[in-house]
Amino acid sequence: MEIRPARKADSAMAIPLILQANGDIATTLTGSDQMPEILQIMTSFFEGEENRLSYQNTLVAEEDGHAVGILILYHGSQAAVLDRPLIERLRQLKQDPSLTLDKEADEDEWYIDTLSVSPTYAGRGIATALIEAAEERVRPADGEAKIALLVDKDNYRAYRLYQHLNYQQDKVVQIYQHPFLHMVKDLYK
Repeated sequence: MEIRPARKADSAMAIPLILQANGDIATTLTGSDQMPEILQIMTSFFEGEENRLSYQNTLVAEEDGHAVGILILYHGSQAAVLDRPLIERLRQLKQDPSLTLDKEADEDEWYIDTLSVSPTYAGRGIATALIEAAEERVRPADGEAKIALLVDKDNYRAYRLYQHLNYQQDKVVQIYQHPFLHMVKDLYK
């Protein structure tokens, strides 16, 4: 298995995995409940730059020439900038200049926004490999950094995986009226 930075050309594989991980949140991010439109909007954002869903923020797990998993990662201090294109589109669509997105990442952490593995490849260590690649990518040469993620409070399998990888729950965050557990890991040189 190889972990590599995503390319624009990965969009056909990445979008179904993003939708698999994010479920109803995709409806909120796109402002649509029509799957063809959701796919078109998500593809546009993935292939675009300087937004949270961009290929620029994505790692791909590839096995036997097939992309089998993705991980989207960015620094929390960049969240407002990366969310701006999504918010501007939603404000225009809904004709509501006050519309915002719920805050997911803290300012002082790297944030794993999305982690998704094809069900066909589940249980093969791909999620662990993607997380470890993300940690290595952001691990500072000197000093320390934090990396965090949110997990649905009812997703026990994912919660156990994150605990096994030394992520610790530090709070509960409400995202789109649903509670998520915020889990964090300190990274050292």
